[in-house]
Amino acid sequence: MASMDSFNCRRDLDVDGKTYTYFDLTEAEKNGLEGVSKLPYTLKVLLENLLRFEDGKSVTKADIEAIAKWTKTGKSDHEIAYRPARVLMQDFTGVPAVVDLAAMRDATKQLGGDPKSVNPLVPVDLVIDHSVMVDVFGTDQAFKKNVEREYERNGERYKFLKWGASAFDNFRVVPPGTGICHQVNLEYLAQTVWTKDEDGKTYAYPDTLVGTDSHTTMINGLAVLGWGVGGIEAEAAMLGQPVSMLIPEVIGFKITGKFPEGATATDLVLRVTQMLREKGVVGKFVEFYGEGLDHLSLEDVATIANMAPEYGATCGFFPVDDATIDYLTATGRDPSRVKLVEAYSKAQDMYRPNRTTEPVYTDTLHLNLDDVVPAIAGPKRPQDRVLLTDAADAFATELDREFKKLEDGNKRVKVEGEDYSIGHGDVVIAAITSCTNTSNPTVMLGAGLLARNALKKGLQVKPWVKTSLAPGSQVVTDYLLKAGLQDDLDALGFNLVGYGCTTCIGNSGPLPEKISKAITEGDLVATSVLSGNRNFEGRVNPDVRANYLASPPLVVAYALAGSMNINLTEDPIGYDDQNEPVYLKDIWPSSAEIAETVKSAVTPEMFASRYADVFKGDEDWQKVETSGGLTYDWPDSTYVANPPFFEGMSTDVTPPKDVKDARILGLFADSITTDHISPAGSIKADSPAGEYLQAHGVEPREFNSYGARRGNHEVMMRGTFANIRIKNQMVPGVEGGVTKLQPSGEEMPIYDAAMKYQEKDIPLVVFGGKEYGTGSSRDWAAKGTRLLGVKAVIAESFERIHRSNLIGMGVTPLVFTGDDSWESLGITGKETVSLDGIEGLTPGATVKMTVEFEDGSTKTADLKARIDTENELDYLKNGGILHYVLRQRAA
Repeated sequence: MASMDSFNCRRDLDVDGKTYTYFDLTEAEKNGLEGVSKLPYTLKVLLENLLRFEDGKSVTKADIEAIAKWTKTGKSDHEIAYRPARVLMQDFTGVPAVVDLAAMRDATKQLGGDPKSVNPLVPVDLVIDHSVMVDVFGTDQAFKKNVEREYERNGERYKFLKWGASAFDNFRVVPPGTGICHQVNLEYLAQTVWTKDEDGKTYAYPDTLVGTDSHTTMINGLAVLGWGVGGIEAEAAMLGQPVSMLIPEVIGFKITGKFPEGATATDLVLRVTQMLREKGVVGKFVEFYGEGLDHLSLEDVATIANMAPEYGATCGFFPVDDATIDYLTATGRDPSRVKLVEAYSKAQDMYRPNRTTEPVYTDTLHLNLDDVVPAIAGPKRPQDRVLLTDAADAFATELDREFKKLEDGNKRVKVEGEDYSIGHGDVVIAAITSCTNTSNPTVMLGAGLLARNALKKGLQVKPWVKTSLAPGSQVVTDYLLKAGLQDDLDALGFNLVGYGCTTCIGNSGPLPEKISKAITEGDLVATSVLSGNRNFEGRVNPDVRANYLASPPLVVAYALAGSMNINLTEDPIGYDDQNEPVYLKDIWPSSAEIAETVKSAVTPEMFASRYADVFKGDEDWQKVETSGGLTYDWPDSTYVANPPFFEGMSTDVTPPKDVKDARILGLFADSITTDHISPAGSIKADSPAGEYLQAHGVEPREFNSYGARRGNHEVMMRGTFANIRIKNQMVPGVEGGVTKLQPSGEEMPIYDAAMKYQEKDIPLVVFGGKEYGTGSSRDWAAKGTRLLGVKAVIAESFERIHRSNLIGMGVTPLVFTGDDSWESLGITGKETVSLDGIEGLTPGATVKMTVEFEDGSTKTADLKARIDTENELDYLKNGGILHYVLRQRAA
């Protein structure tokens, strides 16, 4: 804790017979920090963090005063060093992070340091939740068989993670089959107020975290400040490095009114996402306030907090209130901890109902809950909200505008061996999945009640729909069973397929072969409907081109309808036994019925029982054998390999040089996502990654996914820019990870071209448009970029996490200034690019770009370096954040 206390605010708090030491913000204000009572809740959390870690070096008195001054303007350009209490990981991002830690131990040993020094200094929890796939569905054997396949595919990864749990201090692994990391965090790991014993005292302070999944933000619904970072940045936080950040702008989002009948939390969050994307909140904190919060459950606000990456904010925060306390109690938290949360929040004037001074915000916006109506989002971005009343018409518009298929919109393709056909817009995947909704009993039980009502009317799911139910925790199964609704969901094919992300992360599994064949032969625009938060193109399933986000009840409804071409608000969803039309309103459960079901079916005992021995795992996990000591004995594996990041590294720093005569690897338009750059889903047999695996004896059936292979750099390098839907504008009209090798113009996979350039020691650059790197906090989108030989990424703007990840891997992010873009400069990919100003770079400096065209003519443009802080500059100079930490450890 702090070695200094410039504002004399260290105090004791007595709660339930125990004394806690804390840093009192009210006392700090009295002792010179004028105006901090007006700070937003989130900045109070940051202020407390600085007070607690003030040491005169990484945190100074001036840093603390800068937060107090924020209230005068609502913004700041002051850099601070923030230290979260803990780190959360899931296995897709966690495996490569642990691989890096293991490699750092090896490298530390080679540099003459102590391998044991590479060890988490803050608590780390890794939840294995991203590996289960929906191979089997629509049967009561689905869960069992999918788990069997999961262990067959991932045995090598699980052995490695089990080794990590025993080799590293402060590192726990929540075994497969427990739930989604964000829901486990919400229901069990998070405490809202954290404690630590040090120097004979028990310190109390806000629970804070960073996570290697962008949806770490979900925990802000429980008044825990947390956001997603790249695996690289998380590793640095684990190893004691502060998160370097500018004091953010904070946007206040006022909520008033009450939900109308028929609206769900999903409908609310899709509206919020649309509003905040239009507002523009990238890199900002969003904080929710207003009397409307009194009418939302904790699970409702967690749904909004979850989708902060979709609306672009760093986080979407909800302060402690009565719902927080009720939820902590209802989920079986220690009663003494619940009392501490309430007492601490009130002592710091951070308890929303009692707050004495209204917060100052950079800017505000307002939503009346009365205006929320049923909606979906798609076909490829979460912010593209469509009213349910307009959904069928909107799909017809997209069929024309996006997919150029309107002229054969009524085309049908006979499904081999069946008495039905499928066409454009038919729903082939209906998945209740993802952390966004499965933590919310209201929408989960609502889906069950809708299924029950549909069965009573004699409705059935269309035969071409692949249905699945993947709850975020085992507690969901408990309350669905207690309510008697799992049987109804089973009868419609929504059987339990696993506890994990599944469809939302791209683990939807293959479609039945005959359905896939019909889609391919007819070049059909098939659709999916999922209760997730991500619907980027190429993510959900390679056969599905249009993907829509919807509430769990609407997922069931669309499975019954079987098509996006049906207007669910007006057209029949199906016909009963007497061939009478049945409409959605006939089977939609009332709010009162849902509320009564939640009240009777969800109990604290369920949470206490399920989490009593959460780290033990089931029999399958207990059978996983592992070996190894302080350093890892790397096996010959296509899943886990020692990465080349530290090869030939010395203790000396070699800062980056100016870039001369670089070739262009890719030209990309707006909204290129980390999914485009580093896909998580299936691996094509004829792709560079597929060819590599086959050359190493892996049959296509055993490819697993890019996400599961992230522990092997050879696979991931080949998967970089390999999304089947990515469009490199150097190769117009072509989808997939291809480029043109220059100067010959030969078309080939991006990986192959990059390796040919590397052979000739030719540096590379990549150009992008607006919002480059949108989406998941995918470290491999930056790692792969570096390993392909890319020195700089030049875009019109970056999403927050990917920009940070690029710096963390030693790649320079640069943005165009003024109205410049690669298009306005006439760049086609045949040119060479030189960058002057990389040497001697300072935060935010100008870099001069010279583009030489085929005819020898040149154009110049000024670029801004998106190196925002001195810490980021240190990381870049060292070749990456891990190299920086390693040199610190070795020294």
